[in-house]
Amino acid sequence: MTQNYLPGTASLIEEIDKKLLIVLRDGRTLIGWLRSVDQFANLVLQGTIERIHVGKKYGDIPRGIFVVRGENVVLLGEIDLDKEKEKTQLDEVPIDEILELQRQELHTKQEAEERKKTAMLDRGLVYHAEGLADDL
Repeated sequence: MTQNYLPGTASLIEEIDKKLLIVLRDGRTLIGWLRSVDQFANLVLQGTIERIHVGKKYGDIPRGIFVVRGENVVLLGEIDLDKEKEKTQLDEVPIDEILELQRQELHTKQEAEERKKTAMLDRGLVYHAEGLADDL
């Protein structure tokens, strides 16, 4: 079996009209149907949802048509439609509930960062937070 190798973003052409999961640099996860791609790996997704995971729970927020700048893509993979229908170990919850859980998780992380900062400053050390300001 010989496959033609397409270098760079040209290989994304084979993924058009497939359902993809995309992880962005800011940590968001998108799921949608790839409809278009260009030489910069900019993507157009249709029927997009943003999936939020907190612990063993997840929620989906409908986003519709979504344009993703190629430089923001960290991970991209095709979703197996047969396996997608199988039961997972995660529980789906309503959007309001997952957003509240996400807010609580962020608040807990911020409190932990503040405790670390205070402890290090008390010891005369300089503390640099690792990207939590981006999550605000």
